[in-house]
Amino acid sequence: MSPLTAQQADILAAGQWRPSLASKTFQSVNPASGELLPYHFPVSSWEDCDQVLQAATEAAERLRQLPPAQLAAFLEAFAVQLEANSQALCELAHRESALPLKPRLADVELPRTAGQLRQAATAARSGSWAQAVIDTQLGIRSCYEPIGPVCVFGPNNFPFAFNSAAGGDFAAAIAAGNPVIAKANPSHPATTKLLAELALKAIEETNLPPATLQLIYRTSHEDGARLVADPRVGAIGYTGSRHAGLVLKAAADAVGTPIYLELSSINPVVILPGALVERGDEIVGEFVTSGLMGTGQFCTNPGLVLLVQGAQTDQFLNAVTAKYEAAAPGTLLSTSVQESLTSAINTITKAGAKLLCGGQAVAGQCSVSNTLLQVSAEAFIAQAEVFQTEAFGNAALVVVADNVNQLGGVLRALEGNLTGCIYSDTQGADDAAYDQLAPLLARRVGRLLNDKMPTGVAVSPAMNHGGPFPATGHPGFTAVGIPASLFRFAKLTCYDAVRQQRLPGLLQDKNPTGQTWRCIDLKWTTADV
Repeated sequence: MSPLTAQQADILAAGQWRPSLASKTFQSVNPASGELLPYHFPVSSWEDCDQVLQAATEAAERLRQLPPAQLAAFLEAFAVQLEANSQALCELAHRESALPLKPRLADVELPRTAGQLRQAATAARSGSWAQAVIDTQLGIRSCYEPIGPVCVFGPNNFPFAFNSAAGGDFAAAIAAGNPVIAKANPSHPATTKLLAELALKAIEETNLPPATLQLIYRTSHEDGARLVADPRVGAIGYTGSRHAGLVLKAAADAVGTPIYLELSSINPVVILPGALVERGDEIVGEFVTSGLMGTGQFCTNPGLVLLVQGAQTDQFLNAVTAKYEAAAPGTLLSTSVQESLTSAINTITKAGAKLLCGGQAVAGQCSVSNTLLQVSAEAFIAQAEVFQTEAFGNAALVVVADNVNQLGGVLRALEGNLTGCIYSDTQGADDAAYDQLAPLLARRVGRLLNDKMPTGVAVSPAMNHGGPFPATGHPGFTAVGIPASLFRFAKLTCYDAVRQQRLPGLLQDKNPTGQTWRCIDLKWTTADV
């Protein structure tokens, strides 16, 4: 690994680290200290983008010819590299993000990232994700195949698990047989560079095309839009702000390129009256832990709490407010996150929400005091759009309804979200209310939870980390959960009356690929025809 100095970092293009053709640079910042880190990263010109696009196009053609086991071997070798370099990676990510070394980075996120890579390797090797379907009577066969070069834009809040050069989108794109053009998040470019160095080692070790992964750090807004609209791009994976994501979506949609977006989610948590009576103190603790975990900087952070007015509701609000005031506010990922959070809080208070605690930037720190706001259900419904402004960070809005019917009105006014949760009495006192509200909430979320806070996304084949707009750009796909996440970066191809030797191996009668799970004449089987 080459140590970063105060000199400008190279980009990774076609398997080589080379100087960018950029005229501007930027630096990452340690948000805990405000220190400018001594790493200079280029803002790539279109010439850089054009070169990596051309190299990715050539790599895509080569990757199509390789056996899936070779892709799997790369993903596994990369996972080994992450684990062997865990300390260096975690220390660098901690410096750029201020996220805790332990347990967050070293014990949770980095192991999760290595695990994702291994799950993607298993999917690539088995081939079940490709859904090979064979109709021997009609001579028609189909399966999912690589879509072409994938551009991945990573977020600021997960320097490993969602990183453009190592995270879930990266793993899914590679497992589906596509090269990746990674665009680093400016909050942790040095971490991304180190990940790309380790990936390149694994690429060389497993003899994949050199441009299987390429890395740029930043572009102008114009070049970013031009990049996703380029006809050489097969698909785009993006996690980040709604505004920037919609700009890229407009550019990709204009040329018909699939773009999969994770944009915004406030993750409503409904707490029914019986649950508060039964275990109110326990729910207080769960909410405070979830709401302040990672300074609230999770896309599944519980940002909206829905309650029915009553004595237990007042007790809940008083207890949560006291705990929010007593807890020291954590460090935010960047000053831009701090500015965005305070702006959102101001927008919500100006619309009429009552500030229960917090709401102010902490002087001399990249922090905002832990914030709770309250509004009536009637007011929320009247200005639903403004009260759903995402306050990304350690802030939450509590909506108090007069009754369950009014709570249903709030749910009907919700935008799409990644998650939604309902807490209810375990002895059945809330069952009627649950039956009334759950169908309304389920239509507006990608994942419905019962009696647990939404923070945290298990890497399970059953997981859906998606949802209706604006949680994502398309409600039918997930960014977490293998093999389902691979479908975003694949194209369904049908072969009609194509001769055996011309078919992809997965569709041939004797199936030389070693991938065995196929649907043959309406029956899923591991046997050959």
